[in-house]
Parts: sequence; C-alpha cells; structure tokens
Amino acid sequence: MGKAILSGIIASMMISGQDEDQIYKPKKFIACVSREESGARIKKTFNDKVTLLVGENVKGVNEADIVFLCSKPQVAQSILTEEGMIQALENKPLISILAGVTISQLEKWVPLTTKIIRAMPNTPCMIREGMTVIGCRNDVKAEDKDFASWAFSTLGRVRFLDEKHFDAVTGLSGSGPAFACVVLESMADGGVMMGLPRDIAFELAAQALQGAARMVLQTGKHPSEIKDTVTTPAGCTIAGLLTMEDGKIRSTIARSIQEASNVASTLGKIQSKK
Repeated sequence: MGKAILSGIIASMMISGQDEDQIYKPKKFIACVSREESGARIKKTFNDKVTLLVGENVKGVNEADIVFLCSKPQVAQSILTEEGMIQALENKPLISILAGVTISQLEKWVPLTTKIIRAMPNTPCMIREGMTVIGCRNDVKAEDKDFASWAFSTLGRVRFLDEKHFDAVTGLSGSGPAFACVVLESMADGGVMMGLPRDIAFELAAQALQGAARMVLQTGKHPSEIKDTVTTPAGCTIAGLLTMEDGKIRSTIARSIQEASNVASTLGKIQSKK
C-alpha cells in the first residue's frame, strides 16, 4: 500500500506538470524498507523518482518533513522505538495506515510534538479507485489534514470520520473488496453454468458490479431504487432475487462485515502485547 500511495502522488504530480495552481509539490520521496527484495521492487517501479533506503528508517525520517507509516501492524512498535527515532520524529506529522493500531497506541511510541493522522485505505487504491477514511485528534494542524486528504485523493475517494468508526471502516471498506470479489465470482460461476465462457462471464459480472456501484455514487440513489428499476413484474430479475433471499444473502453479507469489524478491533490489542 505504501507503493500505491507513492504511485498515486507521483502520477498526480506528473499529470499536473508545471501547474502553478498545484497546492502540494513534494521535492523528494524517500522509501524505507527492511529487505533488499522489497528495495528491488521499489527501484524497479520508481527508478530515480524515489530515494531508496534499506534498513535505515531513522535516516529516512530525519530527512523527511512528513512521514507515512505503512508497515505491518505487528512491527510498528519496533520501528517507532528504534534508537534515534524519537528525535527524528520531533515536530513532524505521522500518517499511519496500520489496521487496528489506534492513535492512542501510536502516541505512546512517538514524541508529544508528533501529531498523528490515521488513515484506512483499501486495495483498489492500487488502481486509483480506492476509498480512504481519515481520522485524527482536534489539535492536528489544518494544513497537515489537508495534505493527508490531498495525498489519498490521488488514489480515489476520501472521507474524514471519528476514529471510533475505524473498526467498522476496516470491516466494510478494507475487507469489502474481498467480499465483493466473492459475489463477483459467484455471479460469473452462474454465467458459466448457463453456457458463457469464463472470461466473458467475469467481464460481464465485473462490469455489472462496477456499473451498479457507480450509479449509486453518481446519482445518490438508494441501491434498492436502482434494483427496482431492473425488477419487472414476473420477470427473471425478481426470480433471481427471491432465490438470493432464500439463501439469506443479506444477513450473511452483513454478518461478514460485522465479524470482520470485530476482528479488526482485536488487531491493536494483539499489537500492544508484543
């Protein structure tokens, strides 16, 4: 996801070019990784657009004005408590995308002058069709919040929410693409069952889901209103819908979000014990 964030910002800057109205113009990007293999992938993707540091987190943070924390949750504490890291983080905003690790937890590992912004992007950010939810304390500077919003807006949609909602955000927006893919795959299987070639079935199912989602977002209509425009009396759509209802699809999907959210709430607790 760190690579996706870099890609989105750099691509946005390239599109803007020399636009004088562009608000943010980062002069340098530094990517810190722990393994040579990860470094090789970064180098292959960005070439000389990004300064690569392997095993030199403190050096990278020292040279940065804004820090993104994009590691796995279980290694966050060890990164933030490296020797020299506290001094490196002084007076700098820290933007964390770690699932389940709260602002309160992060505050225990950073200096008081480091203001934390928590963000929850999802996988479609990798193709700039993502959804990112951002939360922070009230004392975070407006310009730091604006920068975070701009950075993630290069990857898709952005919304600010109170941190208390982040477990639900993780279950719905973070895990949602996986649940959607199960629905997509099931729809395609139905098409194959009825004689469609699998590649065509996948294309039709994917476009149907994408089109329906875009209609909701662009028109502001309730999903049921869009559903009803397709559902004619005694037609094939209502027959299929009743079959879905027989399988308790609504409660199954809703409970899946609930369970994913419950597990998300435990991730930070596991992290705090390590």
